[in-house]
Amino acid sequence: SSQFLGSTEVEQPKGTEVVRDAVRKLKFARHIKKSEGQKTPKVELQISIYGVKILDPKTKEVQHNCQLHRISFCADDKTDKRIFTFICKDSESNKHLCYVFDSEKCVKEITLTIGQAFDLAYRKFLESGGKDVETRKQIAGLQKRIQELETENTELKNKVQDLENQLRRTQVHASPAGSVTPKSPSTDIFDMVPFSPISPQSSTPTRNGTQPPPVPSRSTEIKRDLFGAEPFDPFSCGAGDFPPDIQSKLDEMQEGFKMGLTLEGTVFCLDPLDSRC
Repeated sequence: SSQFLGSTEVEQPKGTEVVRDAVRKLKFARHIKKSEGQKTPKVELQISIYGVKILDPKTKEVQHNCQLHRISFCADDKTDKRIFTFICKDSESNKHLCYVFDSEKCVKEITLTIGQAFDLAYRKFLESGGKDVETRKQIAGLQKRIQELETENTELKNKVQDLENQLRRTQVHASPAGSVTPKSPSTDIFDMVPFSPISPQSSTPTRNGTQPPPVPSRSTEIKRDLFGAEPFDPFSCGAGDFPPDIQSKLDEMQEGFKMGLTLEGTVFCLDPLDSRC
């Protein structure tokens, strides 16, 4: 466990002098609190590839959750072997806050652990980012295939309608001229009434007795399928698959990891994302 001296706003995301000023300020505040009889609260640190959590040691309640890609500087105090700090960009105010701790354990190990977690988190981000891009490509390919199938389906339905219209016209022309057909309507070879579309096309024969040419199947009026639904358009819903807040989150993580993490002069500044993909 460690004593949490608190956090204070700093003007720069990194720098030894920046951290020293923050430590002096929070040590002075602790001195004032002690003179007033207040104890410095103890906390438990939980370091992972997702960030540094500051927990209540008894209730395990999370008091602060600092995302790893927002941490830009981490160092222990050379003059006080119990003090270590890190600077994190606040998610709400976007201000740089310096967190200061007084630990009984070796603070050097804590700072190195944060550095290792940062490196692992960056690699994990690259892997998940690559998979995310691949997933988007697969979805785009599937959407394009669905659109092609929908178009093909519409064309086939139009052809079926044309064939039914031709069959109906052929049966009308087969009746002898001037004779009255007792059956009405006529039936096919299976004694079935021919299919009649909702909007049948004109069956009037031409003057020379031949049937008119089929009406082109591509009609601008047919915009709905067999079930009354409009054809699927992948471009109208593509943006909804990946909300802007997710993309902005990925961009923020990329920016944070590119900035790198400095541990007492050792910079965990990793290669640009493009070269690691």
